[in-house]
Amino acid sequence: MLGSGQMFPIYIGFGAWKIHPHILFESLGYATAFRLLLRNIRSDKIHISQRSSVMIGGMIGAFLGAKGLVLLQHIDLLWLDWRQWLLLIPQGKTVVGALLGGLVGVELTKSWIGLTESTGDAFVYPLLVGTAFGRIGCFLTGLSDRTYGIATTLPWGIDFGDGIPRHPTQLYEIGFLMLLGILIQWRSRSPYRSGELFQLYLAAYLSFRFLIDFLKPDFHPILGISAIQIACLLGLLYYLRQLTPRFFVPR
Repeated sequence: MLGSGQMFPIYIGFGAWKIHPHILFESLGYATAFRLLLRNIRSDKIHISQRSSVMIGGMIGAFLGAKGLVLLQHIDLLWLDWRQWLLLIPQGKTVVGALLGGLVGVELTKSWIGLTESTGDAFVYPLLVGTAFGRIGCFLTGLSDRTYGIATTLPWGIDFGDGIPRHPTQLYEIGFLMLLGILIQWRSRSPYRSGELFQLYLAAYLSFRFLIDFLKPDFHPILGISAIQIACLLGLLYYLRQLTPRFFVPR
């Protein structure tokens, strides 16, 4: 077993100055993602006013999706400890909800302003890097972040504070995001249709989250799957129909 519950959360700082790891790495994730996005849209063919509208619509959708899905994910707390459930409103969020909510917000905004061009590719690397930074903070935070895995006897199990070695699912996700980034970079070296990189990113990430969430001790009320996994399946049904059989074949 690696790690000890006495280590978590692991505060970052020097001397008497300390900062909570979740605040630090989430802030780094947002800042880095925003910088990458600004760099990507400099060469964008979409007019700045349209791009701004799409970004605002996406952010509103992401906020609502992240909050709404996390409340559904932990709906069991409503009758177990309703005070903890209410705390999720200001504190809780989920990446899957943010992605799908942001997608809905973007598509509604595009329909409203009459934009037909794909806007997703510019977001791929910002999302990959931002999410990876965020998961570092999740891992260093420990139990209170509620992103840890179920108990395991594997030698890399981590004790996050309850004396139980658990799957470090946050680290699994960071590793997956690195591999996905390499795959997308390889795919981008060949001709591709606008929007295909984002389709690949979202389909791959939702597939990963559907599988990895079986290793999380969440509430699984419907056929042994959680609200996040249901959302992943719905997102996949929407996006996989847009992927062509020749997706990985250079054209």
